[in-house]
Amino acid sequence: MPSADDSYLALYRARYVQRLPGRLEELVGPREGVVVLPLHVAWSGLREFRLDRPRLRMGLYRIVLAEGLRDDLCVYLNHELLVAQWPVLRTLISRTVREVWEAAFPELRDASSG
Repeated sequence: MPSADDSYLALYRARYVQRLPGRLEELVGPREGVVVLPLHVAWSGLREFRLDRPRLRMGLYRIVLAEGLRDDLCVYLNHELLVAQWPVLRTLISRTVREVWEAAFPELRDASSG
């Protein structure tokens, strides 16, 4: 019989799976400039991120991966930037988010091992 923790983890994982784009190429967000996240994504703290500043860009991606809906992922994340920074980014996000994204997109897992 599954435990309450198992049920919670399954719901938590499903939350992220349902938000995934069909392909990484659907992530057509900006590669440069300033991104201002809406309140439903960045509901606490910093909302404006300069993409030419690696720490700010990493913060933007962490927030959008954790809090963004499918449309937010596609609008605010760029697939090329995601793959390029995944080896570090994957260490800064939750295990569940990391596992969901790497299971759906093997190219992310490959970017981390090479």
